[in-house]
Amino acid sequence: MSLNEDAPTLKGAGVMLRELRLSDAATLFTLLTDEQVAKFISPPPSSPQGYERFIEWAIGARPKGRYICFGVVPEGLTEPVGIFQLRRLPGGSNVAEWGFVIGHAFWGTGVFPEAARLLLEFAFEVMGVYRLEARASVPNGRGQGALAKVGAFHEVRMRESFTRHGQRYDQVMWSILADEWRQSERDRREHRNPGRADDQDGKERARP
Repeated sequence: MSLNEDAPTLKGAGVMLRELRLSDAATLFTLLTDEQVAKFISPPPSSPQGYERFIEWAIGARPKGRYICFGVVPEGLTEPVGIFQLRRLPGGSNVAEWGFVIGHAFWGTGVFPEAARLLLEFAFEVMGVYRLEARASVPNGRGQGALAKVGAFHEVRMRESFTRHGQRYDQVMWSILADEWRQSERDRREHRNPGRADDQDGKERARP
């Protein structure tokens, strides 16, 4: 799929990922500027108007084919409670990086792992990414734990690679490879539907 097409809507169990809209700006500003949320991320926009400018930029960047940003909308809501970003690295690479931020009230609710699964499936199966990278600052234990839970590999410590409020922090590079993710998805389906595992796995192997 080319990102020049309309942005897809990704639907999962209890959550949906969709392209951001200008009308989302006020909600995102309220949820994502909370100090507990913003503590270990790059400074977010400081006003609803700043989020509007970010959303306009994100929508404009998608047709160039290297970047897409999804709003995270839990079931029963109409506005996003967080964002997932995906950026293909330069040079014709099949390597991409991803980042995410979720409003504090939705931590621990199951929204993140399902939204992450949708994004990973999109990156690997639709965009054709082979290696997906993420960075999290060392003090950000929740971010580190979230990446570990979705199967990311703790790869390398990057010294003083992130600055926040004038203070430098080390970051950890986490990676997921497409083949590893596909195997984990087969294992997950087998665990949930043991009677259908062989048939489903066979269908996957038969893909061109």
